[in-house]
Parts: sequence; structure tokens; C-alpha cells
Amino acid sequence: MSTDAQQDSEEFHAWQRWHEGRIVAVAAPHGPLSLTGTHWLADHPEQRIPAVPGLWREEDDGVVLTAGPEDGLTVDAKPFSGEVRLGADRGPVDASRVAQGERRLVVLSREGLWAVRDFDPGSPARHAFRTIDAAPYDPKWSLDGTFRPYGSDRTVRVGNADGRERGLGLSGEIAFTLDGAEHTLQVAVEPDGSLWAVFADATSGNSSYRFRFLRPPAPDGDGRVRIDFNRTLLPPCAFADHFICPFPPPGNTLTVAVPAGERNRVDG
Repeated sequence: MSTDAQQDSEEFHAWQRWHEGRIVAVAAPHGPLSLTGTHWLADHPEQRIPAVPGLWREEDDGVVLTAGPEDGLTVDAKPFSGEVRLGADRGPVDASRVAQGERRLVVLSREGLWAVRDFDPGSPARHAFRTIDAAPYDPKWSLDGTFRPYGSDRTVRVGNADGRERGLGLSGEIAFTLDGAEHTLQVAVEPDGSLWAVFADATSGNSSYRFRFLRPPAPDGDGRVRIDFNRTLLPPCAFADHFICPFPPPGNTLTVAVPAGERNRVDG
């Protein structure tokens, strides 16, 4: 539990800004709440996706979109009619190449399969959302840890939120101590050097969502890293069922409770 002194600390105020920023980002017009569908093209050989304008087909290593003026699409912010070849969108959702008004149609590729994601600011989930339930800041959950890289990256097959199994890349593990006992979590290393873990704990599926994400900063040259469970994140699939979040890999379910960080989405 946070004391008055802790709530006057710079760490508390930094966490509070982070938490408020998360709520704003989640509720943004093209945030995760606006995802209304992830449509795998292999499931639509007729090239038509229900409620999505245009014709979409896989071709070689990309996607071909065919549309007419009646579809009301734009490509690269210009009215589009005809045929265009598309690759996977890599930037922010609102920078996707294909749009229909405020909707964004995002091309996605996973393990050689292609999909179109439909982000609609008018989604019911976005309008029902009220806030993110998060535990009050507690310095107890900001821990010193050690990053132990593997000799080479590994890929493990894990279930995903859409019921399919996919590879999850792992680069090492972080070790930390809770109540005198050492625990570890397997992590991926992001392009900027920061770390990413998918984990569950004794609160998962009870007082918190069934699994969560943790994103520690890049370790220093000696492998030391700050592990702040106060900044535990809900995965995107906590906000929309159409995300394909990976489940925790074997070994990433902690036997202890971590009653810190984001816990659940709250609708009004």
C-alpha cells in the first residue's frame, strides 16, 4: 500500500503520468479498442471480406487490393480505384496505407500468412471503455534484476489468443528476488534494446487479466535491469478480442501473486 510520502515521490508521479498516458493511448481513435476484426485472407479465397470494402488476395509475398470508386477507399491519402500491391504495414495504425474515412485497414503478416485488420474509431468497445483498473503505485514492486542472455535466440511454440499456435522468439531471461526467493522470466529483446516478457502469476484470471506483459528497459553493460511491476501492462487482447497475443511460454507463470500494475479493462 502506498503511503503519503511515497505518493509525493518522483517515482510515484512518473508512474501516475505513465498510467494516465496509457488510458489516453488505449482510448485513442485508432488505439486497441478500435480493432473490430483481424481477417486472414486464407479464410476468404473468394477475396471478399465481410464488411470490408474491396477485393483482397495474397500474391507472392504481398497482398493485392482491387477496389472501385464505390468502395470509398484511399491509398496513401489519395482516392483509390484500380489495383495496388501492398506489403505489411509497419508504422502506427493511423499511418496505414489504406483507409476508408476514419477507418484504417492495416495489412498484417504472420509466419507467411496475410491478414487485414479493421480499425474503426466508432467501435462499440471504444465507446464502452471507461478506464484501466491498476493497482496503486507501490515501490515494493520496483525491483533490481539481472538479464541473462542466451547464447543464441530461441523460438518456442505457444498458443495465441485466437486459438492458433505460433512461434515466440526469446533472447534470455531476467532474474529477480521476491520475498527472499529468486524467480525468472524469459524475455525477448526489442530492436531498441528494451526487454519484453509475457507472464502470468497467482492473480491471473482472478483479480487480474489471464496474462500480462512486462517491458523492462534495456539492461546496462553488466546486465543490471530495473524490473518495475507497477508498469505491468494489459495485452492488446484485453481490449479487443481480435488481437492474436501470445500466451506465456513455459516457465513464465510465477507461483507468487503480483498484485501490481494494470489489472483489467473497465467499461462504463
